[in-house]
Amino acid sequence: MQVELAKYNYMLPRLAGMWTHLERQRGGRGTRGGMGETQIEADRRIVKQRITRLKEQLAKVDRQMSTQRGHRGQMVRLALVGYTNVGKSTLMNLLAKSNIFAENKLFATLDTTVRKVVIENVPFLLSDTVGFIRKLPTQLIEAFKSTLDEVREADILMHVVDISHPGFEEQMEVVEKTLREIGAGNKPVYVVFNKVDAYTYKEYDQFSLTPPTRENRTLDELKNSWIAQEKSPCIFISALTKEGIPKLRNDIYKMVAEIHAGRYPFNNFLW
Repeated sequence: MQVELAKYNYMLPRLAGMWTHLERQRGGRGTRGGMGETQIEADRRIVKQRITRLKEQLAKVDRQMSTQRGHRGQMVRLALVGYTNVGKSTLMNLLAKSNIFAENKLFATLDTTVRKVVIENVPFLLSDTVGFIRKLPTQLIEAFKSTLDEVREADILMHVVDISHPGFEEQMEVVEKTLREIGAGNKPVYVVFNKVDAYTYKEYDQFSLTPPTRENRTLDELKNSWIAQEKSPCIFISALTKEGIPKLRNDIYKMVAEIHAGRYPFNNFLW
């Protein structure tokens, strides 16, 4: 429904140029509006009716999802966010021991999946959300409102980044901008640089007349540069080979346990 609504919102102002047959007049007896109504007006009316129905259905789904979130009580919530196709679903399957659909393609995840995870003795909710893209249309953000509510209500955002992508820094900026647009820009963020197993670099030629670029930095150099920035805490992992996963679990445990202790102080005592 979310994708269909976004499609119709995109289509509505472009109906005039989509099909040449829309320029022909619609005539004959029994047609709405008489002989003066054009085919484009009829199609526009059908699209508007469909948009109205989809909005009503999504409003109902939004209320249902809101009720579901309300039943979760005060459990700590972590949300996986990031650019599309960075490995969020694979990481979700690894942490939650679930079987969520994951594939190396854009928008493999279109709806939010929530799983209860327990690390040692601390439970929390982990959600996998739709991936962001550059120049995300306003109507698409609105269409995915129900999905993105999980991000807005999360206690911690785990920003998953595909470090093997040549434009990963630009992708990070897109995600950060989108988070601000949906009202989640002030959430605590833990950056997870994924796919270190696929990272490649070009050895820098010291006799070259051009300065070194990101492509000339080794993985260790890249790690040190990001860790030294002291912005958001970060970690370098591979969800595929499970490199760095034990430390990731330990870091998640510490973050969740701190919030959990504040909400359930009596749970820290041994009666």
